[in-house]
Amino acid sequence: MTGSDRSSAPSPDRATDLAADLALAHRLADAADGITSARFRALDLVVDRKPDRTPVTDADTAVETAIRDLLAAERPADAIAGEEFGGSVGAGRTWVLDPIDGTKNFLRGVPAWATLIALVEDGRPVVGVVSAPALGRRWWASTGAGAWVRSAEAGASRERRITASRVADLGDAYLSTTHLNSWAEHHSREAYLRLVDATWESRAFGDFWQHCLVAEGAIDLAAEAVVNPWDVAPLQVLVTEAGGAFSDLSGAETFQGGSALSSNGLLHRAALDVLGAPGE
Repeated sequence: MTGSDRSSAPSPDRATDLAADLALAHRLADAADGITSARFRALDLVVDRKPDRTPVTDADTAVETAIRDLLAAERPADAIAGEEFGGSVGAGRTWVLDPIDGTKNFLRGVPAWATLIALVEDGRPVVGVVSAPALGRRWWASTGAGAWVRSAEAGASRERRITASRVADLGDAYLSTTHLNSWAEHHSREAYLRLVDATWESRAFGDFWQHCLVAEGAIDLAAEAVVNPWDVAPLQVLVTEAGGAFSDLSGAETFQGGSALSSNGLLHRAALDVLGAPGE
């Protein structure tokens, strides 16, 4: 399993269209950042609980509303699927939104959260933006144009292209995973432990950030036993455009499989073999 195929780069006209969609995605992220930055650590933040017991804040709903309003004006023919107000990914063009990925961090004052925006065409992400203003970072990618990050360093904004690592042995790999209980419920506690034991070092950066770190080459593997499509849609194009690989835990190259594994590409098959089938 490999990353994006540079031999199938989009035509000049198609590249122009994607560049316009990416520019719009950045504008959507700018609007989201204005809302989330103002509400982060706000003393009057309103927090509710959804039916699945996950938290939602007034910032989550405000961001998704703002992005939907902008898309309705700029891309009225496109479908929208978002965490807070629903929708589904079908044929054609769909914008997939997670207004705040890492809401638990957001409401507790932990700065590791982001707005996730993807454009999906016929089931495959072609544009992705991940904006984490409290971390001072924004990642983005579009098909055939590579993966990029902009970060605030020493008071200045720096933009650079990113690539996945070249670590080729699972025993040398740096892994990020998520909560053990989610593995026990949705995949396998034993599989989680096998993967941790097979790698050099493991941490739990969590949510979007671990997959962005794979795209940057800072870590080599990120695995989640359970995800929703909006949790990972932009991360699929980001990781693959960085030269890595992205799939669900069965190996299907999709953001809609209910789980996620991103890697530098060299380690993907080995990680899937260690994880095995759910329940193993």
